[in-house]
Amino acid sequence: MAHASSQSPARLPPSDPDVAALYEIASLAARAPDAASAQSRILEAIMRAFPADSGSLALLSAESGQLEICAQLGLPTEVGGFALRLGQGITGWVALHGRPLLVSDVAAEPRYISARAGVRCEMAAPLEVEGRVIGVINLDADRVDAFQPADLARLGRCAAEAAAVLHRLWQFERLRTNSAQLTALVELSHALVAQLASEDLLSTLTQSGRALFNARLCLLHDYDSSRRELTLHAWSAAGDLSAAGLTLQQQTVPADLSLLAAVVRSGRSTEFQHIDGPGFSEAADLPRDRSLCSALAAPLILEGAPAGVLSVFHDQPHRFSDDEKRLFTALASFAAVAMQNARLYARVFQSEDVLRKNETLTTLGLLAAEIAHEIRNPLTVIKLLHGTLGVDFPPDDPRRRDLEVITEKIEQLETLVSRVLSFGRAPSSLHSRWALAEILDDTLVLMRAKLAQAGVELHYTPPARTLFVDGNKGQLQQVVLNLALNSLHAMPQGGELTVTCSEEKSPAGRVARLDLADTGTGIPEAIRPRIFESFLSGRADGTGLGLAIAQRIVKDHHGELTLLHTGPRGTTMRVTLPLLPG
Repeated sequence: MAHASSQSPARLPPSDPDVAALYEIASLAARAPDAASAQSRILEAIMRAFPADSGSLALLSAESGQLEICAQLGLPTEVGGFALRLGQGITGWVALHGRPLLVSDVAAEPRYISARAGVRCEMAAPLEVEGRVIGVINLDADRVDAFQPADLARLGRCAAEAAAVLHRLWQFERLRTNSAQLTALVELSHALVAQLASEDLLSTLTQSGRALFNARLCLLHDYDSSRRELTLHAWSAAGDLSAAGLTLQQQTVPADLSLLAAVVRSGRSTEFQHIDGPGFSEAADLPRDRSLCSALAAPLILEGAPAGVLSVFHDQPHRFSDDEKRLFTALASFAAVAMQNARLYARVFQSEDVLRKNETLTTLGLLAAEIAHEIRNPLTVIKLLHGTLGVDFPPDDPRRRDLEVITEKIEQLETLVSRVLSFGRAPSSLHSRWALAEILDDTLVLMRAKLAQAGVELHYTPPARTLFVDGNKGQLQQVVLNLALNSLHAMPQGGELTVTCSEEKSPAGRVARLDLADTGTGIPEAIRPRIFESFLSGRADGTGLGLAIAQRIVKDHHGELTLLHTGPRGTTMRVTLPLLPG
């Protein structure tokens, strides 16, 4: 009677060639660095398990749709470039029908195509993944009936394991590639957001696009919808452009003659195959490089309309996978957002230039008003003294006419001074009701680019409720802008700018307190009492008019500008403005 403890699971002998082959193939899923290196080792393991004199592993090419030999043993070297259509030869028949095939004597088989002299017997089994044929394992022997039906069944088991291993390795490679591309895409998105200069931005886009897809060339075209024209704006190419003979000078082509017109019309990513063929010779925007074979293009959509096209080109036949198309579409979306940011920043800088010009005009007005004020005092004295002299000359005395001219010119000077002083004052007719938060929001948006460049972090606390003031929006923006720029100059190594706005009660009524606090070096003690004087500056390149102008504007708005605090750890300036009824 046999004891249960003495029984053990049946084991196949270690010398069994099937077990050895299957084990070696399966272990490649963990040991092989990539699918390409595993292909040769799979074929070697299978060849050792069968009485074969030569063999090959062929895979279906996604680009050509043909069976291409990826690994071979015992075949002539030139067979490596051999390709078969589906259904062609024994290997093509197996790939087309997805069934293994044994030919005991190839001399009697009309489908047989000779790859090596001396072959008499051949068998082949399909490599299948999820019901789809991806390739074929083929074994040859130099004698008739070298393989039996049992051998064909064994080859089928080895082919099934080989297909599973290759599929796993391809999945791992795809995961590694996707991970690297995702990392690169995230890093690129951060870089694009930080880019402010348009040319640097476009250069980064095309370089990253070419690197992400291992492409020969990456182009970026602008699209003008009103003129229906595409203009090549930026590109990145592998190698020397002149040596490749690429005509990539900035050019504009009608969209109707463009390869990329389909992308603009559809608003979707579009793949182009065999662009080196005659069907694409009329495309005006296609680079004149006959080595380019395949292309993928995606539109840059801004505000719901195409604003450009991003495209990559390969110099080898390449069929873009769905993952690559999705990734390229994401890259184009990043590009569109980055381009929109660059345009917004350009508008910000333009608006800032306008504000700076307005500040210059205000400075000139203030300077003219101060000069006119200084002239008016002695002019008043001259006029008074002239009127009390009581000088009278006879009608025929030439000095009588001189006296009349002096009187007339004094009156002209007085009129001119009055007009200058009147021009220097902010007309109250330009004042209107404004929400203080709206003025601050618009001004801080204008400052965003400069804050980023200076490495200054903004902390803004809006008022708890809407506060209305009576004033000139442009002039009040200029006050905030001047104070903020002074803070930036005090923080050359970066820092923090805190803007708070609150409501308080004062003896004169409800007022808004606007505080701007920085973490800069502070105002030198020697000039603190005189910071609101004209032409006083603590910087070598300063005009000394910023705070004087700001104070004049605030006073014209019946408010007050004060230095609340300054020291080595920062400065706080306060603007107080009367509030209108809510």
